[in-house]
Amino acid sequence: MSIRGLKKKQPKTFKVKIITVDAEMEFSCEMKWKGKDLFDLVCRALGLRETWFFGLQYTIKGMCTWLKMDKKVLDQEIPKEDPISFHFLAKFYPEKVEEELLQEITQHLFFLQVKKQILDEEIYCSPEATVLLASYAVQAKYGDYDPNFHEPGFLAQDELLPKRVLRQYQLTAEMWEEKITAWYAEHRGIARDEAEMNYLKIAQDLEMYGVNYFPIAQNKNHTDLLLGVDAKGIHIYSINNRFSPNKSFEWSAIRNISYSEKELTIKPLDKKAEVFKFFSSQLKVNKLILQLCIGNHDLFMRRRKVDSIEIQQMKAQAREEKARKKMENQRLAREKQLREEAERAKEELERRLFQLEDEARQANEALLRSQEAAELLAEKAQIAEEEAKLLAQNAAEAEQERQRLEITALKTKEEKRLMEQKMREAELIAVKLVKESDRRAKEAEHLKQDLHEAREAERKAKQKLLDITRLNYPHMVKYPQYSPTDTRDANFEKGSIKLDLKDIDLKRLSFEIERERLDYLEKSRKFEDRLKELKSEIHALKLEEKQSGLYS
Repeated sequence: MSIRGLKKKQPKTFKVKIITVDAEMEFSCEMKWKGKDLFDLVCRALGLRETWFFGLQYTIKGMCTWLKMDKKVLDQEIPKEDPISFHFLAKFYPEKVEEELLQEITQHLFFLQVKKQILDEEIYCSPEATVLLASYAVQAKYGDYDPNFHEPGFLAQDELLPKRVLRQYQLTAEMWEEKITAWYAEHRGIARDEAEMNYLKIAQDLEMYGVNYFPIAQNKNHTDLLLGVDAKGIHIYSINNRFSPNKSFEWSAIRNISYSEKELTIKPLDKKAEVFKFFSSQLKVNKLILQLCIGNHDLFMRRRKVDSIEIQQMKAQAREEKARKKMENQRLAREKQLREEAERAKEELERRLFQLEDEARQANEALLRSQEAAELLAEKAQIAEEEAKLLAQNAAEAEQERQRLEITALKTKEEKRLMEQKMREAELIAVKLVKESDRRAKEAEHLKQDLHEAREAERKAKQKLLDITRLNYPHMVKYPQYSPTDTRDANFEKGSIKLDLKDIDLKRLSFEIERERLDYLEKSRKFEDRLKELKSEIHALKLEEKQSGLYS
């Protein structure tokens, strides 16, 4: 067979894009496929077995419609696009999520869809409940709260609260995060599937949970009511109140639902009860309402029958899975606890090791400091010893100096006393010398006067003698013989001799006087020198006394 023949036998396909709440998938579908074929392909790709809750939704002409399972995909009124987009969503809701949602994937898809409806304000939720739901959503996403890891601002990129709640209260993002984190910290130890289930258990009690609303009218001209279809029945609401229905029809109390063009009729099981008729805007709306009513009624009746073998197996598997997960979670919790304890012990050991290392380092530093201090102290001791020796030597020298100074002081005192005595003696001698000098000066004056008078007398005598000689003895040489007058001449000669002798005595006296005067001057000079020496010694003693006083 040729390759061309193989290509001719390959079926024609078209592409579809399946959009779940958190992912997108693309498939190639055969042209003859029905809606159920595409739906089963998507369920197999997701690993979903509880298929009866879900459907494929698409939007045509502004109206949301569900893909019919029993008709070909391309034969239905779907968007003309490539690829064709379908939303894989929950079409029917359980009455009790904890009992009916068996698979974890089913639970996760419901959790994501209900969370989106609450954030998009399709389901009304009070602000307090939204904070609690947000804390479970954070627990499902991030696991247990860890203040060291989940620092302030870690929820900044997450959408957790409806915009209506954010507008209603004037709180900052940090304040909302603080409120959510306070609840989040209390969910420690809750696994992801358990946190999602707790979220759904709170959400299923909300008035608008699982309700599909359609505008209706009691007559052809006015649209003043809302018809709601959910897992429990059909409810009639006023246009402005979607919380409390004006009238409700439980599935167990409805006998038949039918429509004729835009008119829809609800017949109660009680034949005596009034038949409820209303009008919708389009025939497609009535078909959609009827489709939802049939699906919810079938599930309602199915819940109240004995479970099929498949459901029993699924529940048993779910119980086993829950038990296994519980044991696994307990094991993980135990392992986590042991790991945390081991980490704490490790941290404690590391801290202790670090502390010991720090203590050892400090001890080494202290030892080094001690060694340095010991060396320094040894040096200081050596220096102190040397200083002590030097001080002892200085003390000895000081003691010797003190003794010397004492001796010097004593000597000085003695010398001073002797000097003072010598000074007193010198003063006395000086006084005596002055007196002697005065006396000698007076005597010298007297002697000089006597000498002058003697010389004057001698001169006069010589002159007189010459005069007498010239007059009386002119021929004294020519007559040398002795005569009676010789006696007078002899007397004269005796007088001359006496004069000569007297002259000699005067010279001798004058010489002695001169010699005594020179002796006196010599003694005066020596005495002055001695006085100068005494003054110098006294001055030196005074200086030494001052210095010895300073040393003391």
